[in-house]
Amino acid sequence: MRRDPATGAPDFFSFARDYLHVYMPRVRALSPKTIEAYRISLECFLGYLAEAEHTGREHVSFDHFDRQHLKAWLAWMTEQRHYTPRTVALRLSAVKAFLAYAAQEDITLVALSQAARALKTPAQPRKPVDYLTTPETRAILAAHTGNTPKSRRNRMLLILLYDTAARVSEITGLTLQDLSLTEPGHLTLTGKGNKTRVVPLTGKTIGHLRVYLAEFHPDTATLPATRPVFYSLHDGKPTHLSTDTVAAVVNTAAQTARANCPTVPEHIHCHMLRKTKAMDLYQQGIPLPIIMRLLGHENVSTTASFYAFATVDMMREAVNAATPAINSPPAQRLTEDKLQALYSLR
Repeated sequence: MRRDPATGAPDFFSFARDYLHVYMPRVRALSPKTIEAYRISLECFLGYLAEAEHTGREHVSFDHFDRQHLKAWLAWMTEQRHYTPRTVALRLSAVKAFLAYAAQEDITLVALSQAARALKTPAQPRKPVDYLTTPETRAILAAHTGNTPKSRRNRMLLILLYDTAARVSEITGLTLQDLSLTEPGHLTLTGKGNKTRVVPLTGKTIGHLRVYLAEFHPDTATLPATRPVFYSLHDGKPTHLSTDTVAAVVNTAAQTARANCPTVPEHIHCHMLRKTKAMDLYQQGIPLPIIMRLLGHENVSTTASFYAFATVDMMREAVNAATPAINSPPAQRLTEDKLQALYSLR
């Protein structure tokens, strides 16, 4: 029942359960991790009501989602819980999304949703953008020497992670059917929200992949199309690598690379290779919107007509223009605003 039988008002918990257990997983097809993040945000607001307002769950209604309560909640998260501005923004964003859904389901909640949408969180401090220099990138990509099958797998993994600027989850989810090595080669990545995009491959990477497939996927034509490109064996069967395994591969490479390149950062993560590829492309003069499309980033300020113009061939030329072997410095140092614009590409 979507309304309270006694008052006739929309029932918060009925809407919330439908949002978390029906709409998000079945209609939006969002990942369990994403749904859990939204649930935690709603639980955070309920926790505030219980702790600060002394309102038990059985008494929570949409009346508690007015601007007064939401503003007090924002202050509570900052002053009492000491959440970072980023966390506060994420919590508020999740509640706004829930209220927008509720307003679509029940017209009496439209004003509530619009009032919440106007709320702003404290500005987040800008952090310096972290990316690898050309010598650092070269050292990391060469860290796995290929003396063992595992080392050869890890070397190919790092090359592809950098060359495609893929998210780590996109690389771990890669299957044989996603590869197309016929010139001009490309692969299909499945990113956030199960959205796919085609990413061109450089000639050198295609050559590396052919050697890799010959060793790890012999007789490719007879293998299942869903076989993972990068795998470990469990009970004799190839299984997708976990994101933790890929993170360990990157960290091990970084540790080895420091022997030849001491400036390799102490704390490195998979996403840094993605940022580095974007920076290498940008330093070669590739237009920012093309880089955004390559990374699968949707930016409402970028016109739809440009997206139609940025073809796979254009992206291929952009990728071929940037390699870890760049020796010439950029014509001019990037401003902090341009760096921040570039690295909003998650």
